[in-house]
Amino acid sequence: MSKFISPENAVKIIQSNWRVYVQAAAATPSVLTSALANRSAELRNVEICHLHTEGAAPYANPELAESFHVNSFFIGKNVRHTLAAGNGSYTPVFLSELPNMFRKKTIPLDAAFIHVSPPDAHGYCSLGISVEATLAAVENAGVVIAQLNPKMPRTFGDAIIHSSEIDYFCEVETEIHSHEMPPISETENRIGRYIASLIDDKSTLQMGIGSIPNAALENLKNHKDLGLHTEMFSDGIIDLIESGVINCKYKGISKGKALATFLIGSQRLYDFVDGNPFIEMRESSFVNDTSRIRKNPKMVAINSAIEVDITGQVCADSIGAKMYSGVGGQMDFVRGASLSDGGKAIIALPSTTKTGQSRIVPFLKEGAGVVTTRAHAQYIITENGIAELYGKTLRQRADAMVRIAHKDHQEWIDKAYYEMISSGKRFYLPT
Repeated sequence: MSKFISPENAVKIIQSNWRVYVQAAAATPSVLTSALANRSAELRNVEICHLHTEGAAPYANPELAESFHVNSFFIGKNVRHTLAAGNGSYTPVFLSELPNMFRKKTIPLDAAFIHVSPPDAHGYCSLGISVEATLAAVENAGVVIAQLNPKMPRTFGDAIIHSSEIDYFCEVETEIHSHEMPPISETENRIGRYIASLIDDKSTLQMGIGSIPNAALENLKNHKDLGLHTEMFSDGIIDLIESGVINCKYKGISKGKALATFLIGSQRLYDFVDGNPFIEMRESSFVNDTSRIRKNPKMVAINSAIEVDITGQVCADSIGAKMYSGVGGQMDFVRGASLSDGGKAIIALPSTTKTGQSRIVPFLKEGAGVVTTRAHAQYIITENGIAELYGKTLRQRADAMVRIAHKDHQEWIDKAYYEMISSGKRFYLPT
């Protein structure tokens, strides 16, 4: 059989009871996953596992439960329904550890679906905008099937793989999944200003996607000599790199390079990273390794949360017992930044939900997951200010956290917490 085959013929290789890893984020090989879903009548008990993916996920349709089961290492919106429907599961794992789960055969793989640039004159393709655990999947899967796309940006580092490592190629020409930068609200801009006030010149940054990271970046235009060592980044970094604010001169790891393991953004971002030697893509076992992160002086980790209790426990993966996203790399970077010389670990979030409920709470909802423990928490930021928790007693923490809660919620949060700890009774948050 030729190595160059149609997507429809490629997915015929997949057999019942196999486990298939799908490359993550904006590099999701959607042509292959759609072709596989079209084979549902011929397959039974195929496990499709992945981190957050973009685009449609037709294999996650509960009507196809006998054919496919979704195993999420980080739950995206397109498959979140599978947990309640019964055709999906969640495997908690630090992003730094997922590649080694494949290498140690803790999670053996029968096949991997990947999305790459065409091979160059020497036969090398690029995984482009998402390396994460895909390199380990390629090395350990029984069969590797690639969606070969000239629109995939060519990036370097661990993204470069030789075409001999790929068993089958499916040539496509489709747009890469993209995200336009959302507008920044006044609340988010205030949070961004508070974050920027904690960042010194010559710091190295980690942040994610969304309006709050973008707001922080917007407020860093007058900073100097910043570095980038981050799980992922989006469009917000482009202007800072082009203006020289981010030059990565003072990093301890990959000095002179902007380091990431995946990217999501607009076409502008993909054009910016294509063939750009300043951007270094590495596997998540490297990028998210706490022992490496801490080597960056003044490492600043900026992460978000669903809710935070007033002792500093951070829930970032669930709404009560209902799984929403995943552990991801938050603890990898919180701990790495905390151990860095001059480093800072920041959790930033609006003080209320869109419906007006407080996200600063006396106690986490019943069943909520603690992603960052109270012992790891350093700075919690809302639009109302900064709560510095490191080295503080529970009473001091509670006072600081109440001050950054929304003014309409401060009184009941404070009262509920102290009534609870004095009575020892179970407390349920108002809905």
